[in-house]
Amino acid sequence: MFIVKRVVSAGGSFAPHCTSLSVSHFSACHCLASSRRHSPYSSVDRERYTSLVKSVMSSRVSSQTPETLQAEDEHMYGPVVRTPPPRPDMRVPKTLHPFLRCETTEETQEPESGPPVRISLKREQGGSFVPSVTRILQQTLSPEQIFYLERWKRRMIAELGEDGFKEYTQNLFRQGKLFHSALEDILMSGSTWKDKSLSEAPKYPSEVLGYMESISHILEDISAVRAIESTVQHDTLNYLGIVDCVARYRGVLCIIDWKTSDKPKPFLSNTYDNPIQVAAYAGALNSDENYKYQVENGLIVVAYKDGTPAHAHQLSSELMLEYWKTWLLRLEEFREQR
Repeated sequence: MFIVKRVVSAGGSFAPHCTSLSVSHFSACHCLASSRRHSPYSSVDRERYTSLVKSVMSSRVSSQTPETLQAEDEHMYGPVVRTPPPRPDMRVPKTLHPFLRCETTEETQEPESGPPVRISLKREQGGSFVPSVTRILQQTLSPEQIFYLERWKRRMIAELGEDGFKEYTQNLFRQGKLFHSALEDILMSGSTWKDKSLSEAPKYPSEVLGYMESISHILEDISAVRAIESTVQHDTLNYLGIVDCVARYRGVLCIIDWKTSDKPKPFLSNTYDNPIQVAAYAGALNSDENYKYQVENGLIVVAYKDGTPAHAHQLSSELMLEYWKTWLLRLEEFREQR
């Protein structure tokens, strides 16, 4: 039974009036009155099922830790094999030969005057074989270096063919010789590339114009050239090499190595074994009686054919000492191979 209240007006006032209604049957939907369907889970022992879930959850989930997970994995799949992190090369040379000449004389302070020195390579007839720095480094490459070099070679041959790859390497060698020849002409004359480009640039092969433009800003900081394409030899360690240049770069006397590249090399690590090569040259020069001065610093200049400004990587005296130790290790390895 429902009671409905109505408000009526009587003489300007309102008074509630109640009316009762009798409802015998009220149904929102016929399906509510229908019988419940039979569920297949109705016969499950809910108390036992709840107890089982709680047991599993408490023993299998809440107690899981990285250690227990690892123990289960090792039980199912065997122990995990972890690769140890790479260790820095802690080897030291068997004999740490000095990088600089031991005795100090007034000759090391000789004035920087006169034309640059150029000592040609002379191999004595019937004399003992003296390996070059380049040969030693090539024969002591690490397995990883050999792998990447071989992969690059196979890729180039697949792209160019055997004959095309041979022509490609010959062109690289030719461009390198032309580049060094143009550099020698400028450094020996004492002029700058800017002076040459205004008057004599057309006489240089077109293949080197981009390289020369690339290093033009480097040449502005080169002064007091003391040697160009000159042979250095370490009589005690029995090796030799030909340095590209010995000069001052921004006031610091350096062994300078000129390189060409098709790809940018903005970091010293991009130059691979070149720092070791420069340190080997410096150590040989410092022990060579033909040179009356000492060089503690290095410079690697990477020139680009498209004229992009070259990258200049300076090697401080501290870095040169580190690379000198690496060179001594490579030299020992070379001798052990022989």
